[in-house]
Amino acid sequence: MLFNRWSGIQKDVVGEGTHLLIPFVQTPIIFSVRTEPFVVASQTGSADLQQVTVALRILQRPQVEALPVIYGTFGEDFKSRILPSIVPEVLKAVVARFNAHELITQREAVSRLIREQLTRDAARYHIVLDDIAITELRFGRDFTVAVERKQVAQQEAERQKWVVQRDEYERQASVIRAQGESAAAKLLSDAYKQAGLAHLELRRIETARHIAETLARSRNIAYLPSSGNILLNLGSS
Repeated sequence: MLFNRWSGIQKDVVGEGTHLLIPFVQTPIIFSVRTEPFVVASQTGSADLQQVTVALRILQRPQVEALPVIYGTFGEDFKSRILPSIVPEVLKAVVARFNAHELITQREAVSRLIREQLTRDAARYHIVLDDIAITELRFGRDFTVAVERKQVAQQEAERQKWVVQRDEYERQASVIRAQGESAAAKLLSDAYKQAGLAHLELRRIETARHIAETLARSRNIAYLPSSGNILLNLGSS
């Protein structure tokens, strides 16, 4: 766009390219009409009176045909004068509808409402918003501490639940083990009834043989015959 020393800001916007300029009369004012990011952060309160800090990343650009109005009203640094003024009001109006829990679980709905209302308000100042994203959603220290305590309590409750389940599984395992031992003892008792004492006699013989083999390998064991006399001359050399 051009500024004329005699008539002021010209209403016609000049695009890229080569143009004629009257020296000392006309001054070019160059605006960037590309989409550029702008970050705004604001602190507000939720429906349950929790302090919330919300940061927005806004992709904005000016309306080309309205550049003379924008420059005449706000100057070249229009976005730094307009967006920090309208964003806090929009955030206060939207965030106040939700409590802290809803701000987390319904973040997409919150972002949509902010985008719709902020786009409508920015259009009144001839600013086009291509995209709006919530880059930060931070709560106050008291709420953060309460959430951490709640998480710790939930983890402790889950651990206690696991301990109870483990004890229940161990109890069931003990019952099943006892039932198995009882069934084995019954089967063994039935086998004794059917075979008599032959099985016990066989077990006794196997045990005696095992003891005899163990004693036979020991050097400190002396075997004496069950009958006859053996004279031990302890005094002779």
